[in-house]
Amino acid sequence: MRSLTTATLTALLAAGLTPLALPATAASAAPAKYGDDFNGDGHRDYAYSSFSARGGGGVTVVFGTATGPGSRQQRVTQGSPGVPGADEADDMFGEIRTAADFDGDGYGDLAVAATGENGSRGAHQGAVTILWGSASGLSTGTALPNKSPGAHHSMGSDLAAGDFNGDGKQDLAVLNDAKAYVYRGPFKRSGTTGTVTELDKTSSFYATALISGKVDGDKKTDLVIIGDVVSSEKIASDAWFIKGGASSLTPGKTLRLESQAGNGGSTERGGDGVIADFDKDGYGDIAVGTSLYSRHKGRVSVWYGASGGPSRTTRLTQSTSGVAGSPEDYDEFGDTISAGDANGDGYADLAVGVRGEEIDGKEYAGGVHVFKGRAGGLSGTGSQWFARNTAGVPGPLTADDQFGGLVRLRDTDGDGTADLYVSALDPLRLPGSPGGITTVGATGYDAVPVDGFLE
Repeated sequence: MRSLTTATLTALLAAGLTPLALPATAASAAPAKYGDDFNGDGHRDYAYSSFSARGGGGVTVVFGTATGPGSRQQRVTQGSPGVPGADEADDMFGEIRTAADFDGDGYGDLAVAATGENGSRGAHQGAVTILWGSASGLSTGTALPNKSPGAHHSMGSDLAAGDFNGDGKQDLAVLNDAKAYVYRGPFKRSGTTGTVTELDKTSSFYATALISGKVDGDKKTDLVIIGDVVSSEKIASDAWFIKGGASSLTPGKTLRLESQAGNGGSTERGGDGVIADFDKDGYGDIAVGTSLYSRHKGRVSVWYGASGGPSRTTRLTQSTSGVAGSPEDYDEFGDTISAGDANGDGYADLAVGVRGEEIDGKEYAGGVHVFKGRAGGLSGTGSQWFARNTAGVPGPLTADDQFGGLVRLRDTDGDGTADLYVSALDPLRLPGSPGGITTVGATGYDAVPVDGFLE
């Protein structure tokens, strides 16, 4: 997950915020329809990282309504009643988070990392807390046991939720010390959990990101672990497929995302990822952006799902036929991606941010591509391009706007088409329509930053 600019967050925090809610009784015996419906009213809520008085971080929730995000907000820090830990400088509480109904009580809950949390083993040991949903919103929290405590292990450097064993209860995958740990649900406020599985590929594979979704068509959630691969000859990034299973998780195929000669260069090379059905064949497809590919021109790899796991692969760049623009150093195509059905045809579409795009001499002006899902999968055919100089897009074209620094496709008004939320110095919402994303009705959207739209 990514944060917005300081200026944007400061403006957001100027709005009135409600205090931390007290616990309430369960909404129902059935799990929540939406994992991020924290108050159980049937509408999705939106959580984003925000400041705290002591600099340790926090989470602000904007509660949803029948017509989209509403005006009611709530803020939680480690200084809030019942939340483990303390609000300490550089804890980074809330910067990484994922939502699910972890205890199955009908309210969505929020797993929140504090990767900078110090512990008995040293600095930046990290921690993960589950904040519990209630009729009034998030209330109190329970710390997850740390299965690999150590200095600079940064527990919670990524999180992904899903029912990995198909028992109807939500589980949680956690990155800790460059390895993945899967905690089995259901989770309880008393702190007890089920078994924990460690997933570690080789000594040269360093896990950096997690993606969860259903790839092979069964009822169990699968996991994709993105990681750096380091040797004396090269440094690369891989996507490693892990099949969900009733009794165990099964390591599967690996896809090379990118590679460069030498053993230097950036860490955490693999980037943003989603699982969605772009070709509507009943299998989830894995899309991963690697923005540093080819001198940061960027690329998105699409690994299509099948009954035996992921199979064929498509690579998308700004040189793909039908795609606007051309690949240039430091465009960072694919630094952020998101999936949703923008035109209501039943196929998932893919939004790809290009925050480094230079337009009319304006460096880092930025832009967004939208690729349309269809029976053959994603291609450049019919793709859309949006930037500040697109007709109907509000706001001036300026350098360092980084339009598309974060993108999210979400149907927030209930019309059956996903809207495109775009971060920039002034964030925007571009509505979905039967013809795809449209600038008609485009509005600024300071009330909810796009990093609140949880995968």
